[in-house]
Amino acid sequence: MSKKQEAIPVNGALLNSITPIGMEYRKNTITIGENTGKVYGIVKYPQSADYGWLSKLTNIPSTVASITFTPVDDSEFLESLSNTIRQKRGEEQSAKDALVASRAKRAADDAEKMMLQVDQQGEKIGEMSLLIAPLTRDEKQLKRVCQKVESAAAVAKCKGRVISSLQKEAFKQISPFYPPQEKIEQITSRILPLSSFIGGFPFASTGLNDGRGYYIAKDASGGFVIIDPWMRGGDRTNSNLVIMGVGGVGKSTAIKHIILSEYMRGTKIIIIDPDREYRELTRNLHGDWLNCGGGAKGRLNPLQIRSVPQDDEDEDGERLYTDEGNGMGPLALHMKSLEIYFKIYKPDFNDKHMALIKMCLIEMYSKFGITWDTDVSSLKNEDYPIFTDLSKIIEERKNNETEPKLKELYVDISLLLHDLIFGSDQFLWNGHTSISTSSRCICLDTHDLQDTSDNIKSAQYFEILQWSWDEMTKNREERVLLISDEAYLMIDHRVPQSLIFLRNGIKRARKYEAAIAIISHSVVDFLDPSIKMYGQALLDIPCIKILMGTDGKNLQETKELYKLTEAEEEILAAKRRKIALLIIGSKRLQIEFDLPEYKMKYFGKAGGK
Repeated sequence: MSKKQEAIPVNGALLNSITPIGMEYRKNTITIGENTGKVYGIVKYPQSADYGWLSKLTNIPSTVASITFTPVDDSEFLESLSNTIRQKRGEEQSAKDALVASRAKRAADDAEKMMLQVDQQGEKIGEMSLLIAPLTRDEKQLKRVCQKVESAAAVAKCKGRVISSLQKEAFKQISPFYPPQEKIEQITSRILPLSSFIGGFPFASTGLNDGRGYYIAKDASGGFVIIDPWMRGGDRTNSNLVIMGVGGVGKSTAIKHIILSEYMRGTKIIIIDPDREYRELTRNLHGDWLNCGGGAKGRLNPLQIRSVPQDDEDEDGERLYTDEGNGMGPLALHMKSLEIYFKIYKPDFNDKHMALIKMCLIEMYSKFGITWDTDVSSLKNEDYPIFTDLSKIIEERKNNETEPKLKELYVDISLLLHDLIFGSDQFLWNGHTSISTSSRCICLDTHDLQDTSDNIKSAQYFEILQWSWDEMTKNREERVLLISDEAYLMIDHRVPQSLIFLRNGIKRARKYEAAIAIISHSVVDFLDPSIKMYGQALLDIPCIKILMGTDGKNLQETKELYKLTEAEEEILAAKRRKIALLIIGSKRLQIEFDLPEYKMKYFGKAGGK
């Protein structure tokens, strides 16, 4: 034997690693090493196949599927089909049972349609054989997988049966290293149009794939769900998200998974965190964790004017502000925000109080060189006045006022603002803005606000939302995702401005390559009649909705709001951890957040486990 013809030596180690320890064939089961299974053959196919029908059978977890399709001669098939039509028409005419006659008629009609497709439309046909083999490590699991195979066949309008006494031949048929087995093909082969075969092929498989983005979950059949929240087009007009579910079902796991995935793609993340669940995640990402409940580095100065995005338009396309000056400038717009802030902070302020406060504000800004036409884009945090400066103006006007009624109003204002300027509230707002960020992950922690009064919480959330919006609109080319966890805390039935601001932000975020994620445990909070006109928009507008386990009235409201089917309602009612209903555009599917271990290490101990 020449060197070129020299035999390659057998690699024993490789053979041992890729071959099972042993194989055993029984009447209805097979054993392959440590795995037990059985082979099913599909012996009946649907008369009218839906697109993707094969995916129901070829993507069942813990199974192996084998498909063969062999073209057949058209002339022989047409002759056989013609004989079938004559036979079925005869049965239809002679049948005494109405059900038998109906079935014969339907079979004949289907055969005639097939003949038309093949003879006149050039449809190609062939013999198709489909085998499915569940393989598991224990008998209990095998029984469950077999039930899935049988139910999947029923859903696909097929009929399957175990290949009894031929499990060895069936295994050879399903294996890639054996030729087709004649006995198995005689049992399982059926004539099928090529279009039905291709249209049902597993390329139309389970899962969801945007073609880009990142893995988010698995669907009920184990298929990967890969989405790009920033992809627009068709029924996806924005990148906003809403995540709903009761405590303990995995909301924190889901949103931390999305945060980490977006961060890895370069998205800037801003988190409003009322439960201190994101501190460890933020620090693991070397982000900026800021205590906005009175921390020295988390102060926001309400008197600091926010920059106005250029060429900003409202929902009707009307220009709100332009660099040509054909609209309200930064100071004018900020005065409106300040009026809302004061009414949230002290609901006791009436119109007369507000009129005097605005006069004091204009005088104060003038002393700092800020007028209606001032370009504030170049001003620093320290260039703005603070509430101590406003207090001086109010005191001067109070001391110089001679009209008793006006003097009394100034006294009221001084009393109502005392805590803000000299009391405990000064640590929140009486000082220059101290928030300074340099990272792409910013956590605005509001945990220390939870024991404060509702008006203080609402006022601070209003300020946080304004600061966040400023960050989201600075650069139209930068993706920014704002996470509003436990968003129900922003609901104030007396002064719903924070909710209105959030709703407007969700509507307009798409113009700035930004998105907002609303996370809460109950849709009921947002559908209260007093705020429904604002709250429902937060649940409706987002194109990506992740609905997790819930019950009671909240389940009923969710069902009505999203028009859930009974099956979808059952998914939520079961309240299984990490199981959710994903609505993305017009698509709906059950998903499970099956996450890799390396991601879980970033999440921290607070929530997300």
